[in-house]
Amino acid sequence: MQKTAITLPEIKLIGITAKTSLAFEMNPLTAKIGATVQKYFHDSLPEKINNRKTPGITYCIYTNYESDFTGGYTYFIGEEVDSFDNLPEGFETLVIPMQNYAKFTTDSGPMPMVCISAWQKIWTMTSAEFGGERAYIADFEVYDERAIDHQNVVLDIYVGIKTSDN
Repeated sequence: MQKTAITLPEIKLIGITAKTSLAFEMNPLTAKIGATVQKYFHDSLPEKINNRKTPGITYCIYTNYESDFTGGYTYFIGEEVDSFDNLPEGFETLVIPMQNYAKFTTDSGPMPMVCISAWQKIWTMTSAEFGGERAYIADFEVYDERAIDHQNVVLDIYVGIKTSDN
């Protein structure tokens, strides 16, 4: 897994959400992320989003953390948009503020294992390995053309790093 430091500008997104936690996701009876992702794609929700900035690029965001990665959070799946005009019914908006990130690019592998394996490594990392303390504002995965073949997925994971402002 390759790591780089990057600062991204504000990102506006439209999508759907689920409230969950790491403990819920570890139990197949209470896990919500898989069902949320399935609904998003099975119901063709990306095609219903207006003002799509880069159609086909999916963002999966972890935000509204109660504490850290072990507490509750909101899972959001959607696409970046130019504006929130004409918000379709049943969708939510999310604005990720400008933030510094440790960006991780995974090795190729099958879904969901490539994602799970990357997060398991990230959860054990120290602040020094990140290049700073985690901000817990918004962390996210980006799925683009490298994720089309579900047996050979490569994805970027962005982990927010605190600055003197946050």
